[in-house]
Amino acid sequence: MESVLGKARLLLEAFDAAAGELSLTELSRRSGVAKATTYRLANELVGWGVLERSGTKYRLGLRLFELGQLVPAQRLLRDAALPYLQELYAETGATVHFAIRDGLDVLYIDKLVGHGAVEIPSRIAGRLPLYATATGKAILAFSPADVVAQVVENGLSTFTRRTVATAAHLHRQLGTARQNMLAVEAEEMSVGAVSAAVPVFGPHSVLVGAVGMSTTTARMRLDRMSVPLKAAGAGITRTLGSLARSA
Repeated sequence: MESVLGKARLLLEAFDAAAGELSLTELSRRSGVAKATTYRLANELVGWGVLERSGTKYRLGLRLFELGQLVPAQRLLRDAALPYLQELYAETGATVHFAIRDGLDVLYIDKLVGHGAVEIPSRIAGRLPLYATATGKAILAFSPADVVAQVVENGLSTFTRRTVATAAHLHRQLGTARQNMLAVEAEEMSVGAVSAAVPVFGPHSVLVGAVGMSTTTARMRLDRMSVPLKAAGAGITRTLGSLARSA
């Protein structure tokens, strides 16, 4: 990316969940932008509020957060889902997620952390693979076949010894999810954690995303907890339909 805008993008994309603060040298190395150019652009981005200085390091600025909250699709989905997520959280005590698909990843747009939660590598605005998460499986189960084919072609990396690792196994999981309108992931992302999720649809039965819940293996009672989970998914679907009709 030779343009100034392209280089600024490289600087911003150098940050991730594991590298929230970067020195000038680290920022230049991770972005591939020359150090002198990195210094000049980083200072301009600080002036715009897109980056912030933290001692001798840089981090993403609050201006990005402000702009992110203005994305129309995200705002509409979060506003529609939040009351149902809160009810699901209150009833189950589980960690609750609302997620959409972005490419071959599940992108979390909201999360409420449950009581005594195990370590789950999800976060708002974070990404995880579609195939290894309950929300991702719920989305994949109702996605076009070519999306599932792309996921398989991209490879099924394992995170624990229980992560789905073959196309045949994944297709069986998705078939069960379609049949039950419920996707389940047991210790595929984190040992000791179990997740379940249901699809959420918009007007004309178009798949929008998924709502899910995660808790410890010991606390998960799927026969009981799936009832409020399915109610939350149905409630968000109804609300999105009502919003579309009144628009």
